Amino acid sequence: MSVLGKTVGFSVLLTLVFTLVANLLPQVEGEAPEEKIIDLGALTMDSFVALGESLFSGKGTCTLCHNDMGRAPDLLAIDVIQTAEQHLADESYRGAASDAVGYLHESLVDPGAYVVKGFGKKGSNDGESPMPHVDKPPIQLSAVEMDAIIAFLQAKDGHEITVELPTEAPPATVEAEKKSSAAPAPAATGEEVAAKYGCQACHTLLGTESPVGPALTDVGSRLSVEQIRESIIQPDVEIAEGFSAGMMPKDFADRMTVKELEMIVKLLSEQKG
Repeated sequence: MSVLGKTVGFSVLLTLVFTLVANLLPQVEGEAPEEKIIDLGALTMDSFVALGESLFSGKGTCTLCHNDMGRAPDLLAIDVIQTAEQHLADESYRGAASDAVGYLHESLVDPGAYVVKGFGKKGSNDGESPMPHVDKPPIQLSAVEMDAIIAFLQAKDGHEITVELPTEAPPATVEAEKKSSAAPAPAATGEEVAAKYGCQACHTLLGTESPVGPALTDVGSRLSVEQIRESIIQPDVEIAEGFSAGMMPKDFADRMTVKELEMIVKLLSEQKG
């Protein structure tokens, strides 16, 4: 057999091997989310609360920090309304709210009005909140969406829901935000991956700022491609200075498709500061 024939044969064999490996890797498939306008005529308080619950764990990215990992108060484990009333009475409260609902709304748009002891931005002596303003990019919740989340927080502990149903049509709500067994559509670019998985809620990246996690604007000049990939798959292997283990969720690699993982790795590797 000629050298050329051997070379071509080896190339074909190598292509087949890579194809086999790629097919063996887990891939998350999903249909494109269907946009759905909320029918105000059919909207009930129960469905409004359900919308708030889906926003709490979805678009609002609340569960990224408000969980049992200790980076922020675990809102699902406490009576939020009762806690809000206690914070209003605290002498360190600097806001303008007069009741629990006002406090909760204020905490979403101006989280620095009251910083829970022990949860302030590192080095601020609890004088500055690390929480992003959810009415601004990258989260950018509408007034209706914030009201829905507050209604959910009132309802989850059995309190009377005092938030009023919207009287004006809210923006289109993506059906995938509602509880469903269908997986969200795979992202098409690294930027879409960052938005889909809420990276900018915790990291300074792509023009947004957040002090919750390490800034990623120069991560490509600090870490190799392999290190960036490992920091997503096993975030506690190497901890950035000034941050603690357990802050970043460990299931991103399980939730991402292989293509999404490689797109976000490529995007981050290009962030040179």
